[in-house]
Amino acid sequence: MTVSTKISPFLWFDGQAEEAANFYASIFPNSTITNVTKIPTGPAEGNLIIDFELDGQRFTAVDGGPIFEFTPAISLVVSCDSQEEIDYFADKLSQQGGRQDMCGWVHDKFGVSWQVQPAPAIVNELMERAPKAVMEAMLSMMKIDIERLRQAAELR
Repeated sequence: MTVSTKISPFLWFDGQAEEAANFYASIFPNSTITNVTKIPTGPAEGNLIIDFELDGQRFTAVDGGPIFEFTPAISLVVSCDSQEEIDYFADKLSQQGGRQDMCGWVHDKFGVSWQVQPAPAIVNELMERAPKAVMEAMLSMMKIDIERLRQAAELR
């Protein structure tokens, strides 16, 4: 599957680019490693550049060395249509040394931040009903619980 887009994430790893790409591809449906290239010259000579797709979204990962680290200042959002999807992605992304955090944030074992969230249509509908109650409920959660958000919207 080839995706044509002008913008895609480029992720910098310290020797774990291929492992990370394989980990992510094992979690997301319709995912594949599309290319593995050894850097032929320069400061990162011999390291890998990995091109991969996760459910149609193109990514590139590089083994660039210990110069940069991931921070939660940027995250990847996983938009979920059901509680089962939220549970699946939050659990899979946080396995093997990752962790779940407030409001559906997950930090994977490589340090990449993800937001595992209900689809925007779900959140928008609930926020229109009772924005304060829904936001307060969401802020009290680690993994997002759609039913608890619905209950908060009904209780106003």
